Formats: sequence, C-alpha cells, structure tokens
Amino acid sequence: MLIAILGTGIFLMLGLKFMPILKVSTGFKLLWQGRTIKGEGDISAFSALMTSLAATIGTGNIAGVATAIFIGGPGALFWMWCTALVGMATKYAEAVCAVHYRETDECGMHVGGPMYYIKNGLSKKWAWLATAFSIFGAIAGFGIGNTVQANSVADALQSSFNIPVWVTGFSLMLIVGLVLIGGIKRISSVATKLVPFMAVSYILVGLIILVINSAEIPAALSLVFKGAFTGTAATGGFAGAAVWAAIQFGVARGIFSNEAGLGSAPIAHAAASTTSPVKQGLIAMLGTFIDTLIVCSITGLVIITSGAWTSGENGASLSSLAFASTIPGGNYFVAIALSIFAFTTILGWSYYGERCVEYLLGVKSIIPFRVLWVIVIPLGAMAQLDFVWLLADTLNALMALPNLIALILLAPVVFKLSQNYFRTNSAK
Repeated sequence: MLIAILGTGIFLMLGLKFMPILKVSTGFKLLWQGRTIKGEGDISAFSALMTSLAATIGTGNIAGVATAIFIGGPGALFWMWCTALVGMATKYAEAVCAVHYRETDECGMHVGGPMYYIKNGLSKKWAWLATAFSIFGAIAGFGIGNTVQANSVADALQSSFNIPVWVTGFSLMLIVGLVLIGGIKRISSVATKLVPFMAVSYILVGLIILVINSAEIPAALSLVFKGAFTGTAATGGFAGAAVWAAIQFGVARGIFSNEAGLGSAPIAHAAASTTSPVKQGLIAMLGTFIDTLIVCSITGLVIITSGAWTSGENGASLSSLAFASTIPGGNYFVAIALSIFAFTTILGWSYYGERCVEYLLGVKSIIPFRVLWVIVIPLGAMAQLDFVWLLADTLNALMALPNLIALILLAPVVFKLSQNYFRTNSAK
C-alpha cells in the first residue's frame, strides 16, 4: 500500500509538472479569499479545509511522529517530508475530482468524494469500486476516526490529570452528539474556530521550544538527513535503526497523519462553495502541507533537539517527555493538544462516515448513523484497542485501493482541468 500510495503521488506530481509545489503561495491566497461562500456549495472553501484538517490533524501528529522516530530514528522525519510533497499532488487531484463530479442529494446538500467520482467519472464496470470504498470508509471511520481517538483522549487525560476514562468517554459522547445534530454546517463551524486555534497554539509552543534548543537544530537536521540514507546507530535508550526502518515508518506515519490517498479529505472538499474544482484543489493540497510539513515537523524536531528520542520512550509519552524536558508543564500541554486534536478528528471522520453510509443506503440512514457514532465513543474510551488499531489500519488500506485506482484512471481529467484553468486564469 505504501508503494501504491507513493507511486500514485509521484505519477500525479509528474503529470502536473510539480504544480502543487510551485503553487503553494497561490493556494494560501485562495484560502484567504475563500473565507466566505462564493459559488455553489454548502460551506466556504476555508471551512472545507478546516473540516479536512480537523480529521487529519490528530494523534498521528503527536503519537505517530514519535513512533516513527522511536522505530526508524530521526531519518524517518525526512521520509515523512517526502511523503507530504508527493501527497500534495494526490490531495489536489482528489479535491479536483470531488468538486468536478459532486452531486446534490435529496436534502439539497452537495455530496462528493471517491464514491461519486468513481460513479460519475468512470464507466459502469467500475461501479463496484464506489460501493467498496463506501463500505470500507464507513467501517474504517469507527476505528481510526472514533474509537482509537476517544481512547487516546481518555488515556492522555487519565495519565496527566487523573480523570477517569469513563468520565472522558461520556463527556466526549455528549459534546460530539451536540455538534453532530447540526450536520456539516455545525461541524465546519466548530472546525473553523477550533482547528486554527489548536494548530497555531501547538506550532507556537513548538517554535518556542525550538528557539530554546536552537543550538541543537543543526545537529538535529544532520541526524535527519544522515539517518534517512545511512540508518541510525544505537544510542542511549534508542535501539538503532536501519535505512529501511526509517523509510517504512516515515512513509507509513506520514500517510497515517495526512491521509493523502485514502480518499477521506475529498468528501469534505466536495461540500465547498467554489467557482472552480482547481481552486478547491489548490486549497485542499494545503492540508498535507500544514499537517505534515509544518505540524509533524514541529513535533519531530522538538523530539530530536530535546534529546528525548534516545530515552526509550515511545508514542505520545515520547512527545510529552520532549515538551516537558524543555518547558515546565509541557506534558500537560501535550495532553490537552492531543485531546483537542482527537476530538476534532472524531467530528471530521463522522462526516466522512456519514457520507459513505448515505451513498450506500440513502439520506434516511444519516440519523441512525449519527446515533451509532455517538454511542460507540465511550466504548472506545474504555476498551483495549490493540486489535482495533490493526483493523483500522487494514480498513484504511482497503479504502485507499479504490481511490487510487480512480485517481489514476481520472488523471487525464485532472491534468486537462488544471491546464485549462491556468491557461485562462491568473489565479489571483
């Protein structure tokens, strides 16, 4: 799957002639202009990206980065960056297809995503792929987007603040339920307020730590680049890692974090108010840029410059140690950040799962799905989820397969739409 996702990203990046990398500044300009509703759609282009980021900025940015470095060494961070660069092309293509082939449902809402661009963009012989994606997406959401997130919040709050897991579980259930009543407009409203706040706060605290540890940054970057191609020797509590481990876990955790290729983000971008699929694609690709090249990089460099990566700690505990070793109460900040990240991920993925179920069973299935989604939250908070993590990773891979096939088959459409847009627009 890692080869398939990376390969598709490289194919799209080459076909787009590196446009996603060259047009990052254009994407940010369009994002700023897209704060209000312009054109067809249910939410602003800005809100669509915030909803997408709500689902992608989660435990992967804190625990996932730490796990990659714990197993693959500092070099894993380099391969996360590479994954993000090609992932920008994938995320761009997903959003372009999502807006270009979206539909309006019985409730008058704009719906789209892999199931719709497979249905409307490919011949009938590929229709089974749309059904397969919807089934895998609906089930996967309960794993990676619900139970494991609730469990992460409960564990973080119990270890840092001694809050019982059942209290966290039922509190999350109540808050999420109140948000889901309002559908995509309520979800996007919460995401638009919460995501920028939590992301900027996390980045600022991380930058403060990096300023404090600025003398260690050159050595840290040297470890990242050397470890990416030569492996990392054992030191302190770090057991050592070969180059293959840096590549495997850097790529795997990068994809887990930014979700490029999974087909989840375009479901949110399909609801965006926009006058062009290409415009929304340029905004959508910023999700990968912000998630991995900024937020994950902050986590990774804090872990390396603080020296915590040689402690033998893993996952969220390693990130907590890295923050706490530099600033007082850093572990509490990580616990709060992890909780907010996971909460917004639950909201974002609820919308993804809802759209998958609607595609399969119609709008009548939305309310029962929301009820089930909310009920599962406290169960996830109190459960032992080793098996659920494994199942969630497997289902994510199964989600990606139909999406990647569709992106490759629809690539000529993406290339043509992009060429026409840049030929006739200055993208101001």
